[in-house]
Amino acid sequence: MLYRLARTGFFQLDAEKAHDLAIQNFKRFTGTPLDLLYRQQLPHRPVECMGLSFRNPVGLAAGLDKNGECIEAFDAMGFGFVEVGTVTPRPQAGNDKPRLFRLVEAEGIINRMGFNNLGVDHLVENVKKAKYSCVLGINIGKNKDTPIEKGAEDYLICMEKVYEHAGYIAVNISSPNTPGLRSLQYGEALDELLSELKTKQADLAEKFGKYVPLALKIAPDLSNDEITQICESLIKNKIDGVIATNTTLDRTIVEGMKHGNEAGGLSGRPVQSRSTEVVRRLHEELRGQLPIIGVGGIDSYVAAKEKMMAGAELVQVYSGFIYHGPALVKDIVKNI
Repeated sequence: MLYRLARTGFFQLDAEKAHDLAIQNFKRFTGTPLDLLYRQQLPHRPVECMGLSFRNPVGLAAGLDKNGECIEAFDAMGFGFVEVGTVTPRPQAGNDKPRLFRLVEAEGIINRMGFNNLGVDHLVENVKKAKYSCVLGINIGKNKDTPIEKGAEDYLICMEKVYEHAGYIAVNISSPNTPGLRSLQYGEALDELLSELKTKQADLAEKFGKYVPLALKIAPDLSNDEITQICESLIKNKIDGVIATNTTLDRTIVEGMKHGNEAGGLSGRPVQSRSTEVVRRLHEELRGQLPIIGVGGIDSYVAAKEKMMAGAELVQVYSGFIYHGPALVKDIVKNI
């Protein structure tokens, strides 16, 4: 009830202004009695995945807390894991505004943010200050002005800086809002990137005395053959996990809706079925050789269960959280 009232107010604002205000409030409330507005006690539903122990299988997807400013607030909501980022080596402003749109009747969101963030060094400082008990994932990307042929360098820079502070590292090569980025999902480009990341992972594991898993985040807009090729690269390079999926460019379901034709990536309920299908296809191809984290349109316990029945070991929420609030996390964890 409380969240529904708050949502009514937030939804009167421009979507990005509402997001920024929410982040500011979470930061302001952390460590004060006001965090009771969102703090939840959830049952323990432990999951072992990627060599890590998660207190429950429900995570916050990357994009909501790009700079790692509110880890403690999301930890208090009961998430089993929180993925911050996407972060890039250097700060960047992202694409021109407006760049975030709600499709309320579809419970969807379109964004063309463009990896707006304050840079990896800023994020690391925030992570070092935060106190939390959930698993922390850090999602890394490349700067927009870095040529695609040098993209691996950006990922390696970020990886080196976040490694010591991350529970796992998510490699984002599937955002539709950075020109050319999705080309890294294919063929030799993907093999070369994954090979370089694994070499760096081995070096950092030795340096810091701990092994931090790597997970690759892929797009929903892939053919079966492309998914097969990605799976072959994941297995060949011994990647620790795969996150499926990012946002979609497909507008079939939202055609004619307000904001339905805005450029950018579409998330939320409209991507639910396609995301689940990609999870199912990955499960068939990978045959248990690495775990799948399912994300895309999870707006209920039933939607989370569908992802798990398709083959996901963990799930993440984003748009569903915007529309339903912390109670969504509690509902899924209680019933999973």
